Amino acid sequence: MPESPTPQQHDEFDRQRRRVLWALPTGLYLIGSRFEDALNLMTANLVVQVCLEPKLVAVALEDDSVTADLVTRSGAFTVSLLARQDRDVVRRFVKPVHEVVRSDEGAVVSMAGHDVREVGPTRLPVLAAAAGYVVCTLVRRDELGSHTLFIGEVSDVGGEPADVLRMEDTRMHYGG
Repeated sequence: MPESPTPQQHDEFDRQRRRVLWALPTGLYLIGSRFEDALNLMTANLVVQVCLEPKLVAVALEDDSVTADLVTRSGAFTVSLLARQDRDVVRRFVKPVHEVVRSDEGAVVSMAGHDVREVGPTRLPVLAAAAGYVVCTLVRRDELGSHTLFIGEVSDVGGEPADVLRMEDTRMHYGG
């Protein structure tokens, strides 16, 4: 890009940059969080294993999100991997969840109309229909700007993921 781009050159560069960044392959996941009685499941697209030994997973969360606050306060999070056919599920979790159903014993059984279960010692939520899930204990946070990168050590896993949901399976775009 030239040193002093015209407004038209800047707009074209911005459009091209978004197209290229949107083409980076990413998945779609639900990030579970809980602190005391407050809990949430949130759609996220940047989740990656960043270390083999120890097993570390990183997730980027918007700084002002409910989930970022809960993960910071609790020191733990879950990642629910979704089957490709569950692409409509992610849309139910793009905003904070207010619809939570609990059993008579107080366990969370449903969020945003979808069955969930609690996992790990802090009873973090995972989608019951998840193809697989990961439970992580927070070991590091890096503030990046609009997002914070949360890095957690894997403490538990479940499921047998096969064909998992990816961004290109939906009409959603994020980033750029």
